[in-house]
Amino acid sequence: MRSIPPNLSAHMAEGTTTLCHCWRLIRRDGTAFGFTDHDRDIIFNGTTYAARSGLEAAEATAELGFAVGGGEVAGALVSAGLTEDDIASGLYDDASVETWLVNWNNVSERVLLDIGSIGEIRRADGSFVAEVRGLMHRFDEERGRLFRATCSADLSDAQCGVNLSASAYSDTGTVTRTDGALSIAASGIGFSDGWCNAGKLTWVTGDNAGISVEIKVHRAVSGTDEFDLWQRAPQPIKVGDTFRVTAGCDKTHGMCRRKFDNVANFRGFPHMPGNDFIIRMPQQGEPGLDGGSFFR
Repeated sequence: MRSIPPNLSAHMAEGTTTLCHCWRLIRRDGTAFGFTDHDRDIIFNGTTYAARSGLEAAEATAELGFAVGGGEVAGALVSAGLTEDDIASGLYDDASVETWLVNWNNVSERVLLDIGSIGEIRRADGSFVAEVRGLMHRFDEERGRLFRATCSADLSDAQCGVNLSASAYSDTGTVTRTDGALSIAASGIGFSDGWCNAGKLTWVTGDNAGISVEIKVHRAVSGTDEFDLWQRAPQPIKVGDTFRVTAGCDKTHGMCRRKFDNVANFRGFPHMPGNDFIIRMPQQGEPGLDGGSFFR
């Protein structure tokens, strides 16, 4: 049960109140923004909550137990201090949101209503609606290891151990041809066809510098490397922009062995029987059904 400070409780019991909502948005890089639906700026705990930001609560829900509650906030992109380019770049993905109820006439009278995370953001005609997910959504995230045939590690993380900075797995290139958003071509990279499928492309220079995106398809054709990207670049890609690409991994045991020679660190269970084997009916006299290993 939420505890309301006595002074705020007394104010709410009065016939007339001076209450407003304040939101504190904290990106994963630590940058914080404050917004309020009041008509004047409000300051507390070192954060200025900007008025006239066009931000308002569009919907709010609460759930019992482990159900995921949440809500939505809506606003204008420019007036709220949020730009479409920053949103498209992923700077607000899983950002933390604090929702406060504040007496704007005496900001010491306030209560923290909720803490959530930014989920899906919808943008249209210069405005946005952001989904705010409750803390219980963390229980929907994968934790620990799962028993599955493919590897649960991410390429080059501490469990995987592959060094992607090695020349065999990483190279740089310069854009020689592009559609400006999802496809680019470069020369001189030198990887074989498909080597960077499911790999990562990181922009080094240009308007998208510092942004990374997953590679959908890598084609090596007559000395030219072509890359199709899964996500559109926030800013138009231009000829002359430079980038760094790394090898990709489909997380299978065979690729881990052939491409990276890293089977000792493989974090999957490749010998698990598949669904087809589990649900099919055994046939009398069929070999391999004596309880022994299928791979010896």
